[in-house]
Amino acid sequence: MRVIIIGAGEVGSNIAASFASEHHVTVVDVDPETVEDLTYSHDVLAIEGDGTDCDVLIEAGIEDADLLIASTDDDETNLATCATAKTAGDTFTIARVRNVNYLDTWNRSSRAFDVDHMVSPDVLTAENIADIVGLPSTLTVDPFAGGEAEMGEFELPEGGELVSQTVEEADRIDGVTIAALVRDGDVTIPSDRTTFEVGDKVVVIGRPDAIEEFSEAVTPPEASSEVEDVVIVGGSRVGYHTARLLEERGLGPRLIERDADRARELAGRLEKTVVMNHDGTDLDFLLSESVDEADTVVTALPGDETNLMMAQLAKGIGVGRTVTVIENGEYADIFERVGIDVDVAANPRKATAEEIVRFTQGSQTRGRIENLSLVEDQQAEVLEVEVDADSALGGRSVGDVAAELPEAVVFGAITRDGEFVAPRGETVVEPGDHVVLFVAADVLSEVSEAI
Repeated sequence: MRVIIIGAGEVGSNIAASFASEHHVTVVDVDPETVEDLTYSHDVLAIEGDGTDCDVLIEAGIEDADLLIASTDDDETNLATCATAKTAGDTFTIARVRNVNYLDTWNRSSRAFDVDHMVSPDVLTAENIADIVGLPSTLTVDPFAGGEAEMGEFELPEGGELVSQTVEEADRIDGVTIAALVRDGDVTIPSDRTTFEVGDKVVVIGRPDAIEEFSEAVTPPEASSEVEDVVIVGGSRVGYHTARLLEERGLGPRLIERDADRARELAGRLEKTVVMNHDGTDLDFLLSESVDEADTVVTALPGDETNLMMAQLAKGIGVGRTVTVIENGEYADIFERVGIDVDVAANPRKATAEEIVRFTQGSQTRGRIENLSLVEDQQAEVLEVEVDADSALGGRSVGDVAAELPEAVVFGAITRDGEFVAPRGETVVEPGDHVVLFVAADVLSEVSEAI
């Protein structure tokens, strides 16, 4: 596949790195230093130029390109780039936009702006935050099979029930499959004798209620497993969308916004959210409003440094868990090294890059893959496969199929007619089933061909 990426910032660079090994990738950016750096750091063709310039797109190969991704930090540039690309060919276009009004317009008419697929970093980030807020110790949660199954990634804290247990001892919750273990950044499929350690990340697949039960087992006894009080500091676009989504899920969060006009606007748009007009970094105010007793504090202020310091302040007054919006992915690691504690870092740029890669891979993959999630910087994927009469999975037991697949594959879940089926060795897969698989990246091609 021939891919053109407009914008070589964090989003564009991450996408380029993901595609470079298997596709012909050209990256266009207006900054000559960025172009030079990219030429040496990735196996891509880098061109200096403006993506809205048709001559530049022609130089980049738009007439033969299969996919154009407009990923600059400017919405209008991205939309204009997609429109320009359509004048030179029938390339599939993806635009990154922050202004949700553009997304709403596009959703009303999929032909709007000459954009074939649109991605909003703020909405994606808010969805990610809303998903993990309700499950203590969760780093990521993604739905599969119309919500009948989920993939969750949990970090094991000190004092948690699973620490020092073996996988065999921990694998006792009906409806949950322990798919993988992440230790020191490496993804492996653990054996029954593998012992969990503090700081391990565990990838599980199962029924939503069983995933919630697993979350309770991960959470230390002194920590609350029920999330009722969520405080959002910052009425940014991410802060607003997080509150809106939490309202939809039955929670009434509190939101602190310093700007009076923005606070009034949010109060008028959020029916179940208590909006407070104040400086969220004011310690006396936080204590007077009992923010120290909140289950989770989400920091969604302008600026990574402010968000990280706010998260540290929240932890310092006793908040159990913080979720911090960080635009620069390197900041979380840097601050962690100097002792600033971040429970969960939500990175809009990373979320956008992963969503674009996920969408593109899902649409390009041969076979019956309906949905996929990326695990730990694409070291593995969780795939949802729809089984039809011609599938190699149909009419065979899980044990027989697993014996023919690489060891780095785990059957996580099966759904049938909207019902969850726990995958066991003797379980027979039927046409119409949706099967959720954990697959290591190095065997992904082989598995895609086999199923």
